[in-house]
Amino acid sequence: MESINHITFSVSNLDKSIEFYEKILNGKLLVKGDKLAYFDLNGLWLALNLEEDIPRNEIYKSYTHISFTIDEKDFEKKLEELRRLDVNIQIGRPRHKDEGKSIYFRDPDGHLFEFHTKSRDDRINYYKINRDDLEFFI
Repeated sequence: MESINHITFSVSNLDKSIEFYEKILNGKLLVKGDKLAYFDLNGLWLALNLEEDIPRNEIYKSYTHISFTIDEKDFEKKLEELRRLDVNIQIGRPRHKDEGKSIYFRDPDGHLFEFHTKSRDDRINYYKINRDDLEFFI
């Protein structure tokens, strides 16, 4: 395996989803059809497939999400932008400042996203100091 090739989301309203991914994630729309759209998200290929008749309630119970890095100095600006655009912001779990700050939010179909200010290594280093219940392999 080399790297992630692409991520695909099932959506119930293609135009509404395109607007979300353009405005909220600054996606560059590359291709649009009746039932699909392709975006470039800073080098990541994101595909949307229109599937109108799929129940979508269960997704709101899941913590499965995709997280994007943001600079900590931009945290409040991003949060205000999401509020201004009336994005469905979710309450995240309480965190120690050394774990980084997070903003969780959902797209129009309930897919969960996160803007996060720290890296994987930052989190692991924090856990090494503060979590005796974890086993480390690095």
